[in-house]
Amino acid sequence: MADGAKLMERFEGTARGHQVPPSGWRICLAHEFEEKRKPYQASNVSASDVVKHLGLGMRYLRWWYRKTHVEKKCPVIDLFNPLPLRQIYGCPLGGFGGGTITRGWRGEFCRWQLNPGVYHYKTVVADQFTICLRRKGQTVYQQVLSVERPSVLQGWNWGYCGHYAFYHALYPRAWTVYQLPGQDVVLTCRQISPIIPNDYQDTSLPVGVFVWELENSSDEAVDVSIMLTLQNGMGTKEDKRGGHWNEPFSLEKDDARVSGVLLHHCSPVNPYTLAISAREQAGTRVTHFTAFNPAGTGQAVWQDLLQDGRLGSPAGKGSLTEKGEVTAAAVCASCTVPARGHRTLEVALAWDMPRIHFGSKEKLHLRRYTRYFGSAGDACPALSHYALTHCERWEEKIESWQRPILESSHLPPWYKSALFNELYFLADGGTLWLELPPEACAEDVQGPAGAGLSQLFPVLREYGRFAYLEGQEYRMYNTYDVHFYASFALAMLWPKLEISLQYDIAAAVLNEDTQPRLYLMNGQTAQVKLRNVVPHDIGEPEDEPWQRVNAYLIHDTAGWKDLNLKFVLQVYRDFSLTGDAAYLRDMWPVCQAVMDAELKFDTDDDGLIENSGFADQTYDAWVATGASAYCGSLWLAAVCVMCKVAGIVGDDEVLQKYSAIRRKGTEAFERLLWNGKYYNYDSSGGPFSSTVMSDQCAGQWFLRASGLDHGEFQVFPRSHIVSALKTIFELNVMSFANGTMGAVNGMRPDGSLDTSSLQSSEAWVGVVYALAATMIQEGLVQEGFHTAEGCYRTVWERLGMAFQTPEAYCQRKLFRSLAYMRPLSIWSMQLALESRARQAPAATELHPVPETSPQL
Repeated sequence: MADGAKLMERFEGTARGHQVPPSGWRICLAHEFEEKRKPYQASNVSASDVVKHLGLGMRYLRWWYRKTHVEKKCPVIDLFNPLPLRQIYGCPLGGFGGGTITRGWRGEFCRWQLNPGVYHYKTVVADQFTICLRRKGQTVYQQVLSVERPSVLQGWNWGYCGHYAFYHALYPRAWTVYQLPGQDVVLTCRQISPIIPNDYQDTSLPVGVFVWELENSSDEAVDVSIMLTLQNGMGTKEDKRGGHWNEPFSLEKDDARVSGVLLHHCSPVNPYTLAISAREQAGTRVTHFTAFNPAGTGQAVWQDLLQDGRLGSPAGKGSLTEKGEVTAAAVCASCTVPARGHRTLEVALAWDMPRIHFGSKEKLHLRRYTRYFGSAGDACPALSHYALTHCERWEEKIESWQRPILESSHLPPWYKSALFNELYFLADGGTLWLELPPEACAEDVQGPAGAGLSQLFPVLREYGRFAYLEGQEYRMYNTYDVHFYASFALAMLWPKLEISLQYDIAAAVLNEDTQPRLYLMNGQTAQVKLRNVVPHDIGEPEDEPWQRVNAYLIHDTAGWKDLNLKFVLQVYRDFSLTGDAAYLRDMWPVCQAVMDAELKFDTDDDGLIENSGFADQTYDAWVATGASAYCGSLWLAAVCVMCKVAGIVGDDEVLQKYSAIRRKGTEAFERLLWNGKYYNYDSSGGPFSSTVMSDQCAGQWFLRASGLDHGEFQVFPRSHIVSALKTIFELNVMSFANGTMGAVNGMRPDGSLDTSSLQSSEAWVGVVYALAATMIQEGLVQEGFHTAEGCYRTVWERLGMAFQTPEAYCQRKLFRSLAYMRPLSIWSMQLALESRARQAPAATELHPVPETSPQL
C-alpha cells in the first residue's frame, strides 16, 4: 500500500516539467481492477430486442443473410453480432483520417483501424514495450511491461505486477507510470498524438510518439534500454498470407537522426507499411532486430537484449514471409541515467496506407497526409523523423489549448476528463480525411445540380473531404441526424472540416438518386435519395461514399422530419462561430430549398409541422404522431434562423414568409404541447403522449448556442423552457437511478419509465450532454453538471467503457452501440460555459461546481 501511495504521489506530480494532469481518466493496472468492476458488468442489447422494437422481422434477417453470406460483406448495422464489451481500451494513436491504433491501459495494442471503416479488435501479443536495466556491465532487470502471461513468446519475462503502475489518459495524450520493484527506477511513458485545434496539417498525420522519462533515485548510474517490438500486421489471418517483409532504415535531416525498422505489409488491397523508430541524440543509441518469429518463443531477440542492453542491428532486408508465417521486428533505444538523475528516450510508431479503396473498389482515394508526405507508400521514414522532431512542439500546442480548462477551479475534474477524452472519436470513428484527386473538377464533386455552390470546390480542394462513422457498430459516414449533436467538436476546434462536411451535404441535397430501394421497416420501395432532401448519411465503407449516399435502409428517410431542419440550424451555428459570409451566401439557397420541402409536413397549415405516426426522426424506434416537442422545437428554431439569415442577406420576401410562419407556429406549439410544466411528447392524445422527453428543448439548445436567444429571436418563452428543464431534472434525471445515471429519454409524469419503445427507456449519452448544455445556457448550471456527471461516471467508471462511449444504456446495465459519434456533443457544454462567461463579464467567476460524486 505504501508503494502504491508513493507511486500515486509521483503520478500526480511532474516528469521533466510535463505536468501529469490530475483531471484525466486514471486507473491502476492491478488485476483487482476487474474484480472491483464485476458487479457493474454490462451486456449489449440483444438483437431480438432491437428487431422487435424496430419491427423489422424477417425482412432484416433475409437482408442480413444476403449481405453476410452471399455478398460476403459487413452490414452497416449488424444486429446479430454486436461488439462485446471489453474494458481494455486506452487513448488511440494517430491523427484524423489516416487510421488509428489503440493502445490499451495495460499497454497492449488492441484495436486497429487502418482500412477505411474496418476495425480489428485484436490484441497482438508481440506488440510490447520491454525494459532492460544494467548496472556495472551486468543486466539486473529485464521485463515486458505487460501484466499478461500469454501462451506464445514464452522466452520473455511476462507478468509485470500491476500494483506498481498507473495509467492516465487525457486525449490526445496518455501517461503510464511504472515503478520497477527493487530498482529505484521509475519510468513515465508519455503517449502523444498530433491532435491540435485549427491545425490542418499535423492533425492528419498517422503517427504516435512515446516519450519515456527515466528517473533514477539510486546512488549509482544505471543503463536503461527501452525496446518496442511490433508484429507485421494487425493480428489477422492476413498476417499469414505471405509476401510481407521488414527492413531497417535511418534518416538524418536538419541535424536530427532517426533509425528504426519498416514493416511492409503487402496485402492485395490497401497495402501499408508500419514503422517503429527512435531518435538518436547525444548519449542515446538506437539498435534494431530486423525480423523474428512472434509465434515462437522469442528467445533470439530476448537474449540479444539481455546480453548487453542492445540489439544486434543486422544489415540488409529481411526475407519475404512464406504463407502461414508471421514476422515481427524490434527497435531499442538505450542511454545511461546518472545517479539521482533523469534522461529521456523517444520512440515513434508510424504507418503509411496512402492510397485506399472502399469495398466497391471503384475509385482510388488519397489520404489527406499525402499532401505533405506523398502517396508512393514510402513515407514512413519521413513521418517517423517528423514526429520525433516535432512532438515537443505538438505538446506545447496541446498544453496551450488545454491549460485554461484544466487550470479552471470552476470546472470539476470529471468534466475536464470527459471534455477531452470524448474527442477520441474524431480520430477513431473510422475517420476519413481525403484529398481531392489532382484531376478533379468542380463538376466531379458538386454533381449536376450543385453549380450554385461557388465555394464548394475551393473548400474541398484546400481542406479535403472529411467523414466519420456514426459508430463502430453503425457503419455509415456522416450520419447527419447524429452529427447534429456531435458537430460542436468540429465547429469549435476544426471549423474548416465542419464547413467541408457541410458543403458535401449541401451538394447531396441538390442531387438525387432515382435507384429504387426496398426499405426494411415497412417493406416498401422508394428512391434512394430525393432532390432537396438532406441525406441520412453519405455512404458506407463497403460501397463508395459520396458517390452513393443513404446507406441506411431501415426507413425511407425522405420522410424524416428532422434532417432538413438540422441542416439549416447547423449552417447558422457554423456562421455564428466562424463569421464565414461566403459560406452563408452559398448555403442560403440550399436552406430555402430544404425548408420549402419541409413545409409539406405542415398538413394543417398552422405553422407547425406534424410527425407522421412512424419513427420519422433520429429516435428511429420511437413513434410520434401530430405535433411533437422534439421536431416542433427544431422546426421553430429553423424558422427563426430563416428569419435571421433573410435579414442578413436582405431577402425581404423570405423574411416576411417565415416571420408569418413563426407567429402561427409558435402559437400552435404552445397551444398543442405546453401543459403548464413542460412540453408533451406529442399531441396525439395517446397513452404516452404526456411523456416527459429529455430532448424536448433541442430547438432552444441550438438557437441559444448560435446566439439567437433574445429579443425578436426568442422563440420559446424563457419561463417555459426553464420550467421544462426543471421538470426534466426532477423526473428524467433524479427519478432515474436516483440521479446517478444522467437523463433517461422518456419518463412518465408519475416518475415511471416510458416503456413504449426501446429508445424511450434508454439514456443517450450525447443527448444527456446536450441537455446539460441547455441547462447551463438557461442558468441551471448545477443541474446541468449533475446531469452530465451521472452519465460520465456510468460510462467511464462503473461500466468501464473508456474510449468506446456507447450511444445508449439502460438502468439495468444494458447498452447499445459501442463507440458512437453523438457523445461529442459534450463540446456544446463548453460552448455554453464560454458564452455565459462572455455575456456576464461581471460574473465571469462562474461559481465552482461541486463534484457531487454519486454513489457507485
